[in-house]
Amino acid sequence: EVQLVESGGGLVQSGGSLILSCAASGFSFGNFNMSWVRQAPGKGPEWVSAISSGGDKTYYEDSVKGRFTISRDNVTVHLLMTSLKPEDTARYFCAVDLTGRPIAANMEGNYDYWGQGTQVTVSS
Repeated sequence: EVQLVESGGGLVQSGGSLILSCAASGFSFGNFNMSWVRQAPGKGPEWVSAISSGGDKTYYEDSVKGRFTISRDNVTVHLLMTSLKPEDTARYFCAVDLTGRPIAANMEGNYDYWGQGTQVTVSS
């Protein structure tokens, strides 16, 4: 069974930092690209960042470039978030596409599995 379990969310002041983690199991983690997606209240899901299966390529949505850093190790994908802004407030999910579509497809919201998410709230 594929499982993605996010952690690390919380309440932080504007300008602060958080590190999100996603523990993956039930599939060959090292063979698949991984993504972070967020959803703010009343809005649709928004792709945030992705990392290639080998960890050598990273991708970011324009609003988080230079502030967020995605990384991965054995069975976990991380998202370091710095210089947080109130508009970053959302529930953050990690996601995986086990069909092997290119990351460009993932950026458009094509995933097979999502975790339960972790809430990030940034106060002004």
